[in-house]
Amino acid sequence: MILTGLAIAAAQATGEIVIEPYDPARLSPNAYDWRLGDTLRICDADLDAASPTPYAETAIPDSGYVLHPGVLYLGITHETTGSEMYAQFLNGDRTIGALGIWVHVSAPLGHQGHAIRWTLEIRAARPVRVYPRMTFGKLVFLHSLGTPASYQQYGLKYTATAGIDISRLYEELPGGAT
Repeated sequence: MILTGLAIAAAQATGEIVIEPYDPARLSPNAYDWRLGDTLRICDADLDAASPTPYAETAIPDSGYVLHPGVLYLGITHETTGSEMYAQFLNGDRTIGALGIWVHVSAPLGHQGHAIRWTLEIRAARPVRVYPRMTFGKLVFLHSLGTPASYQQYGLKYTATAGIDISRLYEELPGGAT
C-alpha cells in the first residue's frame, strides 16, 4: 500500500518518516519530490564487477553540469530519507525522463530502517545540463505486511553508507578485491 501525500506529511510530523530537509510544498498526491544533491562521481572507464569502480568526483556548480551519453554518473539525493515503519521506493519522474535522463533504475527499493542520502545511478541519452538541488524524482513510502525488520540489524555491506557509494559487488565475488 502506498502512502498518500497527507499520510507522508502526518508520518513525517510524528517522526515515523525522516525527510531532511523537509518541505511540505514538495508533497504530491502519493509521493515526495526529491532533489539531486550537489556532487557527482563520474565513472567513464571500463568497469569490472570484481574491482572497485574508478571514478572522479566533482561538485555540481550552481551554473550546472552537462551529463554526456555513455558515461555512468553516481549522484546523491539532497534529502536524507528513511523510516523504521515504511519501505521506500525512489525513482526519477516524468520531467527528468523527458530530458533523456535515466535515474536509479536498478535499485529503487529502500529498506525499512535505512535512513540515507541515496546513491543515484544516472545516465543521459543526450548531453543535458543538470543543477544542484533541482527536482529529480519521486519517493513513495510503502506499508509493509508483517513484523518490521530494520535493515541495520542485518549487517549488510551498505549499512553504513554515508554518501555516494560505488558498487561493492567485488566483496562478494570469489577472487574479487577486498
